[in-house]
Amino acid sequence: MNPDWQKALEGSGASIESGIAVNFGDAAAELRAADSGSVLADASHLAVLDFSGEDSTSFLQGQLTCDVNTLAIGSSAYGGYCSAAGRLLADFLLWHTPSEYRMVLARSIAGTTRKRLAQFVLRAKVNILDRSDELVVLGAAGHEAGAVLGAVFGDIPRQDHRVLQDEFGGSLIALPAARFLIVAAPTDALRIQAGLTGALRPVGAPCWEWLDIRNGFPWIAERTQDQFVPQMANLELLGGVSFQKGCYPGQEIVARTQYRGKLKRRMFLANVEAQVGPVAGDELFSDDLPGQTCGMVVNAQRSPSGGYDLLAVVPLESRASSILHLKSTDGPVLRFLELPYQVA
Repeated sequence: MNPDWQKALEGSGASIESGIAVNFGDAAAELRAADSGSVLADASHLAVLDFSGEDSTSFLQGQLTCDVNTLAIGSSAYGGYCSAAGRLLADFLLWHTPSEYRMVLARSIAGTTRKRLAQFVLRAKVNILDRSDELVVLGAAGHEAGAVLGAVFGDIPRQDHRVLQDEFGGSLIALPAARFLIVAAPTDALRIQAGLTGALRPVGAPCWEWLDIRNGFPWIAERTQDQFVPQMANLELLGGVSFQKGCYPGQEIVARTQYRGKLKRRMFLANVEAQVGPVAGDELFSDDLPGQTCGMVVNAQRSPSGGYDLLAVVPLESRASSILHLKSTDGPVLRFLELPYQVA
C-alpha cells in the first residue's frame, strides 16, 4: 500500500492489516451497508500491472485467454493467464488506456505473475511494471454510487466494462451490478475520496471481496493457482475466454474442455455456517464421494446475512444430488445460493 494512502486511511479510522484496510471500526455495519447501501471500498487486496510498448498488444494476445486484439481503448474485459496444462495461474480485469494496457489482479500473486510473463517477452518491445505501490484501487457500489461518481468525475461510463479516463490519468471502470472500480494515483485517490465522503460509506476490503463473491467473480490467489481450467471458474461465462483467437498457453486444453463436453466441475455460490471462516484453497467433501476431497473454496468472506459466503468449485453431480461439507466429511454443510448468471 502506498504510504500516503495508508496514512489517509488511518486518519479516517481504518484498521490496517498487511497493507489492507479491513474495516473502519464496525465491520458488521459495513457489510450491511455493502448489501443495501452505497459504499466506497478500499481495494488494496488488488494489484496493478502495466503493459506498454509497441508489441504489447501482440504479446498479451499470445499469453491471455481473452481477445486483446478486439479490446478497444476505453474498454475492459475479464481474462485469465494459464499454465501449459490449461490451469489458471491468474485471472484479472484488463483494460486499454490511450497509452498502455492495465491489469488488476490479486495482490498476492502480482509479483510472480509479472515475473512469469516477463520470461516470455524475449525480444518483444514490451515493458511490464508492477504499479501496485504507486496506484490506489477503490471500489464503489450501491444505488447512489453512479450519481456521486458522476459529480466527481464529470461523467461515468454508461455500459458495463466501459472505462472513463479522467484528466489526471485515473480510470473509472463500470462493472456489472452497478459497481465501479477506480484506479488512481494516491493524490488523486485522496481527492476522489474527499469528494465522495458523506455520500458513500467507507468500508474495508472484505466488503468489496464479498461483493465480488456475490456477483460470481473469482480471484485466483496463491492457494488456488494451477487448480482450475478457466471454465471451472466460470471465466468463459464472464466473457473472459475467447474461443476464436489464436494460441496462448494451455489453449488446446481449454478448447478441448469446451468442445468435447468434458467439464465435470463448476464454480457455485454457497453459504456456510462455520466457527472458523473458510479461506481460499480449503478442501470440500461430498457424501457421494466418501473419504476423498471433491472440490475447493475459491474465495470466501463473512456474509451480512450470517455465516460465510463463498465461491466453490465442485462436481456438477455432487452439486445436483448430494450434500457438500467444508474441510472434512462431517464438516459444516454448504447451502447453495443463486449466482447472478446462468451456470450450465
